[in-house]
Amino acid sequence: MNRLVVMLIAVLFLAPLPSRADQQLHHRGRYTLHAGDVFVINYRYTPEFNQTVTIQPDGYVTLDIVGDMKAAGLTLDQLHNEIVAKASSRLNNPEVNLTLKDFEHPYIVVAGAVQRPGKIELREDTTALQAVMLAGGFSESARDTRVILFRRINQQDAEVRELNLHKVTKTSDLERDTGLQPGDMLLVTRNKLEKFSRVMKATNLGLYFDPTTIPF
Repeated sequence: MNRLVVMLIAVLFLAPLPSRADQQLHHRGRYTLHAGDVFVINYRYTPEFNQTVTIQPDGYVTLDIVGDMKAAGLTLDQLHNEIVAKASSRLNNPEVNLTLKDFEHPYIVVAGAVQRPGKIELREDTTALQAVMLAGGFSESARDTRVILFRRINQQDAEVRELNLHKVTKTSDLERDTGLQPGDMLLVTRNKLEKFSRVMKATNLGLYFDPTTIPF
């Protein structure tokens, strides 16, 4: 086992995350609902209105007792409060219970010169180098000195940042590793010069990533 492999293993499994990386890690708040999520709604005293509901691509749901309402972007508690408020026009002090049945787990995408490009589900805080290792590691043609991070600004644009993961493999430079957020996209460049602007249109990301994996 060569020295570089030993150092990478130490980075991933033995060394604690440094303070700067800790500050960069995205501390996720309460889960917000998305299109495709499924939840169960139960009315304690009027079970005839109970439903299992899937949030539609436009973010709306249709409930038997309150009609159409926007659900995407809300937490389960916020949605509960809105349902209770709307249902109160027809029911006397409704008691409602919401249960999230199925949802899309937060993920990142790694593409380019890695062994297994694609989606990686985020089960815990993950850094850029850890994401590359979860994607099978760098391929022989990879430029670990130039890894491009795309981070969504809004539905149309993505911020573009250049990372040098070669320095991260040195124990003294672990603090250079970057914490990732759900929806981040990493592109490991190959041994050729590619230029990126600081902001890129989301529609152009299909040049570098499988369009089915782009979370925009």
